[in-house]
Amino acid sequence: MEINRNQYFMIGVVLLALGVQFRLVDSVTLTQEASQFLSKQFSSKKAEPSDVPAAFVAAAEDSNIVSAKKTIKPPQWLGWALISMGAVLVLHSLAMPKPG
Repeated sequence: MEINRNQYFMIGVVLLALGVQFRLVDSVTLTQEASQFLSKQFSSKKAEPSDVPAAFVAAAEDSNIVSAKKTIKPPQWLGWALISMGAVLVLHSLAMPKPG
């Protein structure tokens, strides 16, 4: 599948909008449910045979969940990188021949 002018333009506009959004937002505070989901997905504990029996694994995981809300602070360069990639794609789409 070949990407045409309109698709380059749309991808560029979306990246520009995301870049501006990342530049305007200093930090994002997640809800308690999202914080629990991230702590479950990125926990790096290793299971040992002497740990909790298999019947109690779900109850043990629920008791170890941190109830604090997490705050995400995106780096400053991320917004600038998205803005620059979006601008390049928009300008590239304008330089391409019109479809049809």
